Amino acid sequence: MGKGALVTGGSSGIGRGIVRMLAEEGFDIVFGHFQDDANATSLVREVEEASNSRCEAFDGDLTQSSVVLELARFAVASLGAISVLVNNAGVTQYTETREASLETIDALYALVFRAPVVLTRELSRHMISSQLPGVVINIASTRAFRAYPQDSVYGGMKAALVRATESMALDLAPFKIRVNAVAPGAIRVREDAAFDPFYAALGPRIPQGRVGRPQDVAEVVRWLISDRAGYVTGSTVRVDGGLILPGMPEHVPEGFTNYGWGALSERTLKETSSRSEATP
Repeated sequence: MGKGALVTGGSSGIGRGIVRMLAEEGFDIVFGHFQDDANATSLVREVEEASNSRCEAFDGDLTQSSVVLELARFAVASLGAISVLVNNAGVTQYTETREASLETIDALYALVFRAPVVLTRELSRHMISSQLPGVVINIASTRAFRAYPQDSVYGGMKAALVRATESMALDLAPFKIRVNAVAPGAIRVREDAAFDPFYAALGPRIPQGRVGRPQDVAEVVRWLISDRAGYVTGSTVRVDGGLILPGMPEHVPEGFTNYGWGALSERTLKETSSRSEATP
């Protein structure tokens, strides 16, 4: 396998952990980001100081199809040969179904679904023409498998990405290109004091007793791109510490609020109650 890799959304969070892992594995890397110059610059410096890998950053908005194509061309021109593509870029954005704007729907579709499909098309063509065995990893979400309120668009697009991964795997298997997905659960992607209470409260409620870290996801990607996973394609690996296993709680522990379906907004509950009271 060649030693060039492209990672989208690589400047922070899960993507940053994957870039670091790829450098440890000896890959030269191009990673994409959007208006995150400080983090991108520090990551390029970190990779080049810690390894012999080349590392270049590309700043661009992947909701724009022309930018997606530009990133693909830039990566191939910079590295010459790319055998690993990690479609990681995304933004978590929730909206109630009845209030979802066209702008939000279009932006999430373009970033979460269309960009990975187009980049896989472009990079698989490159791998095939270069006669390179390759690996594509789509970073999905456990929200692809579990429904939540206010998540019809983001969760729906992640579910579509999981399904697309399976067909991509069938289309590209004859060319020795494997395609898999990784579905993270609750991952601490921001070192932000404002989020400390959230993580502190959530961690003990996860079966493994903690929230995830970017390196937890990166280690699964490390295995999937390796020859040790050479017979694995079209699969999705959940990395969530067992988060979505319990489903809806049968018993809400005393003292808990916003537990399970208790996360339904108070506004929704009040509106439902008002409609019920108004019904003759």
